[in-house]
Amino acid sequence: MAPTPFSELAALCRALEATRKRKEKTRLLAEFLKGLEPGEVSPAVLLVVGSVFPEFDSRALEVGWRTVKGALKGGKQTTLFSEPLTVMRVYETLERIADAEGSGSRRVKTGLLQGLLNEADPGEVEVLVRIIFGEMRIGVNEGVMLECVAEAAGVESSLVRRALMMTGNLGRVAELALESGAAGLGGVEMSLFTPLKPMLASMSYDVAEVIEAHGAESAFEFKLDGARIQIHRRGAEVRVFSRRLSDVTESLPDIVALVQERAGSEDVVLEGEVVAIGEGGKPLPFQDLMRRFRRVHDVEVMVEKIPLSLHLFDILYMDGALLIDEPYTKRRELLEGICPPELLVQQIVTGDVERVEGFLREAVEAGHEGLMAKRLDSVYSPGKRGNRWFKLKPVETLDLVVAAADWGYGRRTGWLSNYHLSARDGGEFRVIGKTFKGLTDEEFLWMTERLQALKIRETPGTVHVSPELVVEVAFNEIQRSPHYPSGFALRFARVTRIREDKGAGDADTLDRVRTLFEAQFRFKARMDP
Repeated sequence: MAPTPFSELAALCRALEATRKRKEKTRLLAEFLKGLEPGEVSPAVLLVVGSVFPEFDSRALEVGWRTVKGALKGGKQTTLFSEPLTVMRVYETLERIADAEGSGSRRVKTGLLQGLLNEADPGEVEVLVRIIFGEMRIGVNEGVMLECVAEAAGVESSLVRRALMMTGNLGRVAELALESGAAGLGGVEMSLFTPLKPMLASMSYDVAEVIEAHGAESAFEFKLDGARIQIHRRGAEVRVFSRRLSDVTESLPDIVALVQERAGSEDVVLEGEVVAIGEGGKPLPFQDLMRRFRRVHDVEVMVEKIPLSLHLFDILYMDGALLIDEPYTKRRELLEGICPPELLVQQIVTGDVERVEGFLREAVEAGHEGLMAKRLDSVYSPGKRGNRWFKLKPVETLDLVVAAADWGYGRRTGWLSNYHLSARDGGEFRVIGKTFKGLTDEEFLWMTERLQALKIRETPGTVHVSPELVVEVAFNEIQRSPHYPSGFALRFARVTRIREDKGAGDADTLDRVRTLFEAQFRFKARMDP
């Protein structure tokens, strides 16, 4: 077979963007994958989802818009390819861009990028720029790609998901599925120091609903306001990975030492959360934790400034045995057998609604987010949210005015669906966050028509509207923010209701936002900027 032209991948992306139908996306992708050469599958899959590299790969292109703009304007000084672009040439060039380091690396990156863009036609350039910035806007995320790979290879999607959990490499899993089918995927085994993809939870606000879904009782744990980590240990060697599979070991030397000293197994994979601790032993807000979690320089200084506590909640592997197919109760029993109680997340097992609600209050008053509910017989399955695990949080809402909205992409193409949320501040409205979450397709359509009727001006990608439409917004936390003139930002905002019964004058004020922000510190510690 001849190498696949990059123009075919670009055409595929345009076709995917043009349809909202998931089955059609699956068909288009599956047909494309089956037409690739074996060595092209992994790069093509990664390029289509806009990842370039697997999750655990720390490499980054480190190319900003200014560099891209300069390369686009640079003319034809550099000619990298004398033939039409192929999928492999594009991918290999992006790898070279990421690998450029040291003195002169910026010049090298710009030259490589300019050569790549010079060889591309306008349609290819658009797709290349989207890939570079990881904003494909074609409605193909990891979950959709997994289904497409399964269809193209003629295997069960559960096999593809399990292989991805073991490897964290979407491209490699696709390559293996198409080359070797079910036999190849079934042979994928876990390897220590290669992080497993984490299991996810659905959201619920109803304790009774959770208990019913879990068959009369469930295990309830504190949901901590921390950073989820996965810890791999073999003998004295300990590596720590983030929720997104990045290696964060060097930032967490105190956690490494704690595991070496306190974990009762030297061949183990543990999962838990780290929480930043402030005055009086109270947890610090997530925003402060991130100052520590992402630190790569002067780590020892930050260890003293922002101490961390470790709270373990699962065990995925021990003494040569993979435990993800064991029921939750068995995994918890094994975890309790090798770790002291003070390192474990607090837990109760019950079907009593009142007891759970009391436990929820206890969690919140300890400065945490809420509770996790875990079905007692649940196995550990990655990626797809279901009813085996639930998050339970007390709901706080604000009534906010929509000041503007961005045009959607992918499945939301044609809708105004990313709303700029603002609070009243005297006679003005101050944006405190954005969200596209929470509404149905019918509500997105209604919002688009309503906001178009309120339009006062339009900038590229954004419609600015008269501040009249009010929506009820739930959120996890209010944070300080330098990005909005209001000085605040909502974390994990989602629209819960369109408040047609309210006018802009009924919306919450910036003073109420400040009050709620301060109220968060009833149970949390505060850190100086």
